[in-house]
Formats: sequence, C-alpha cells, structure tokens
Amino acid sequence: MSSPTSNEATRAEYCVVACAEVWRHAGEVLAGPMGTVPTIGARLAKLTFAPDLLLTDGEALLIGDVPAVGAPARVVEGWLPYRQHLALVATGRRHVMMGAGQIDRHGNQNISCIGDWARPTRQLLGVRGAPVNTLNNPTSYWVPKHSPRVFVERVDMVCGVGYDRAAEAGPSATRFHHVPEVVSNLGVFDFATPDQSMRLRSLHPGATVGQVLEATGFALTVPDEVPYTREPTTEELRLIREVIDPKGVRDREVPA
Repeated sequence: MSSPTSNEATRAEYCVVACAEVWRHAGEVLAGPMGTVPTIGARLAKLTFAPDLLLTDGEALLIGDVPAVGAPARVVEGWLPYRQHLALVATGRRHVMMGAGQIDRHGNQNISCIGDWARPTRQLLGVRGAPVNTLNNPTSYWVPKHSPRVFVERVDMVCGVGYDRAAEAGPSATRFHHVPEVVSNLGVFDFATPDQSMRLRSLHPGATVGQVLEATGFALTVPDEVPYTREPTTEELRLIREVIDPKGVRDREVPA
C-alpha cells in the first residue's frame, strides 16, 4: 500500500480518532488508555475537544502537557501511585479503555485465561482491576485485531462485567455500570439495543459489514444503514503525525 497523502488517513488513524471520541464530553476525569492506539487517542482528545481530560505518564505521574508517545512529560502536576489510583477508580472519576482477550455480546470481558479456569489452556493477565472498573467507572474496550477468537459467544471467565451479569447482580452492580463503546480495527460498537447486546455503530473505511460478521462469533445487531467512522480532520492528522506519534508506532498495532 502506498503512503497516505497529507489528507488521507490510514486505518490506524481512524482507530485513533474512534478511541479519542470515547472521551468526548468526559469532563475533568482521568483517562485510562491501555494500548498504543488508545493512548494516542486520549492525547488527541486532550489536545482538541476534551481539554479538561486528565492524563498520566502510564505509571505514577499526573502530567500537565501532552508528550509524544515514548517521550517523558515536561510538566508533572501530581503523583498517582497504584493505591491512590485504585481509590480514584472507586469514586468513578475515570474512563478507562481496556483491552480484551475475549468479549461477548453483552460486554463481558476476559483478560484472565482461555479455557476452563481450573486448568486453562492459556494464561493471560489475570482479572486485575476489571470488575472494579466496570462497576465504578465507564469502561470501554480496544481490540486491535477483530476475530471470532476475541468476539465470542461466551467468555471463558468474566473479568469485566457486562450488561447481563450486572443486571443479574442487581442495583449494587448496575448503579454506575456503563460500557460506552468497543473499538476494533474494523469498526465501532456499542450496546444501544433493547437487550443491551452489541451493535455495530460504524465501520472504518475499507471494512465491510460482511468482514465484521465473519470476524464475530455471536449474533451482532447491524442497523439497516451503517455509517462510516468519522474522518480525522486535517489538524487531527497533523497532531497525530507530528506531535503525538511522530515515530508512527500506531501502525505497528494496526498495520496499513
């Protein structure tokens, strides 16, 4: 594939913009991007339509500037060690974008193991803070390679809590539960259906509904008219390419 022109966005750049949109209207909350493309997306949101968004260096510092990916921050505003981060999560003042080893039609997410949890065939990260995230603050997901191995009928272990399980658990689980979006390399998905099952909300240019359905291991709601994910503006492309990710690491996560 030839290099994009100055105004021609790559698939990775559409994914960056889709991830950035997760934090539109977020206000003064902490962004929790996990992965290269979500990190670029959060920084793009901060520099454009979500100036009140709080960012970290990915470790333990609250930063006041927006450095390039891999570069140190020049402005440090505070210290946010792990224990304080967990306390912040419990207050709901964060919107995290996690990854998913598996995710099902109601938004249950698995990052722990593949197969029977008593004797898994693959060990992943572990449950980590996924249950607390999903029950206390908005939790979206990023999947860089959309496939039936990830988008499954039933996750092998529930880490992040989906809409059906939250409803079963009752008001204590549903009070602050919200899974706004799932972004993959093929499109954007939400749960705006009567039974809160996954719906195709937009396609990235170049992807097709057929590709999405073939790569999804459950019945997906597809509207009669599916729009394309919005195009990056000229200024957004400049920020992505020259300010936030001048080394092009986004293309390693989502190849052209």
